[in-house]
Amino acid sequence: MSRKTKIKIFRIILTIIAVVIIIGMLIYLIPVMKNLSTVEGQEAFKNKVNDSGFVGLLMLFGLQVAQIFLFILPGEPIEILAGMCYGGWGGLLFITISVCIITTGIFFLVRKLGRKFVYDFCDEEKVKKIENSKLFKNPKKVEWILIILFMIPGTPKDLLVYISGLLPIKPLHLILISTFARLPSVVSSTFAGNTLMKGEWKSSLIIYGITFLLVGVVIFIINKFDKSKTTQEALKSIQEDIK
Repeated sequence: MSRKTKIKIFRIILTIIAVVIIIGMLIYLIPVMKNLSTVEGQEAFKNKVNDSGFVGLLMLFGLQVAQIFLFILPGEPIEILAGMCYGGWGGLLFITISVCIITTGIFFLVRKLGRKFVYDFCDEEKVKKIENSKLFKNPKKVEWILIILFMIPGTPKDLLVYISGLLPIKPLHLILISTFARLPSVVSSTFAGNTLMKGEWKSSLIIYGITFLLVGVVIFIINKFDKSKTTQEALKSIQEDIK
């Protein structure tokens, strides 16, 4: 059996596991999620989560692995679910630790197994374009570029985790960037999940609005003082390569 075939089988198996976990969690939680607008419903939801204990944490972590490892799920729904299950701060802590663990694993796998490993999971042509870009070859600029890219909503953060293993960046720096630069998005999602659990839909929208506004202001300021237009070039490069 060829390497490519093994990887495909592995991805299929992991995808099936992720889908089964999602269906299982929906079956388990939907009955109590219907009444989240009531105090009784919120209490029932909390009890359901508490009863699941370590198994619930493990299931949510499994979804996080599938989301980052295979890009088969968007990150926001998992972050919202974490906020609903464990509150804004608890969900934030869970997602942050999960991302740190998974990012570390992927980064060192890439460093150990090399480009072939990345090409097995990502589009080879896209990876080569980004990897060979002058911007991403510059050790002095690559960390700054990654911080910006991880902060901006909608950028392919999980693809960047793989590619970062091929870039001139220290392991600890990448792990810290990947974990903490995405915090604005994670904070908005986990706290939105917490307010959704209380039936406060408007508050969730406000949280997202404020977060996107703050990120937008930060990006605007960076671009204003970035005379070399490094950030704009990096964004343009990423957008062109993921099409």
